[in-house]
Amino acid sequence: MNTEENKRENIVVKRSFQFALDIVIYAEKLESERKYVIQRQLLRSGTSIGANVREA
Repeated sequence: MNTEENKRENIVVKRSFQFALDIVIYAEKLESERKYVIQRQLLRSGTSIGANVREA
């Protein structure tokens, strides 16, 4: 891999991790508003992106 590919990979990993953190924060707000079903679905799907990026 050349240096340019490494930078792109790091950006994707960094952004997917930040996205997952944002999802967790928003899911906590939904939980406090007692929106449990959508909160669980959003948390599961939003945090799986990071796992998929790492797997790829």
